[in-house]
Amino acid sequence: MPPAAAEPLTPERILETTEEVLRRFGPTKATVVDVARALGVSHGSVYRHFPSKAALREAVTDRWLAKSVVALEQITSAPAESAPSKLEAWLEALFEAKRHKAGDDPELFATYTVLLAENSGTVEQHLTELIDQLARIIGQGVADGSLAASDVPAAARAVFDATGRFHDPQYAAEWFSPTIVAEFEAVTALVIRGLRA
Repeated sequence: MPPAAAEPLTPERILETTEEVLRRFGPTKATVVDVARALGVSHGSVYRHFPSKAALREAVTDRWLAKSVVALEQITSAPAESAPSKLEAWLEALFEAKRHKAGDDPELFATYTVLLAENSGTVEQHLTELIDQLARIIGQGVADGSLAASDVPAAARAVFDATGRFHDPQYAAEWFSPTIVAEFEAVTALVIRGLRA
């Protein structure tokens, strides 16, 4: 009986394995050779998909950040929800996603904090996507009269900045405080009340 065909080497498979390697060795010690070894291929095979270690790390960072954007887009695009309800749900989902990432896999979260600092372009694009989603929600509210903002993009940026303590990784140590949920709810209620028409 011939041996089973090996799983094809795809960018997605490389990225999944890179996450495992980063979790195991950390961002300073993990190498492309470690990733290749975990995949059972030569490092040249990995380089065929990602031309450098920096490109691989950037792709891992982008993949990680994109997961949040996709989940939040579902809230942003929900047709039946009112804008204030969407805004509250969006902020809560962002906070919960960040808390879960930090709490469920602290080693990988710490690694991503390092990678985020290295990949400022990827991070800026991610932040732009998030603020654009907020602008769409606020814009919906302005259009239907449930929210008021003379400058929707500026309002979206202000909401994002005002809630930074609940999604910016530099505050991760605070996310497990016994009072953090009450503090989040107070800030969110204040922000939404301030935007109501």
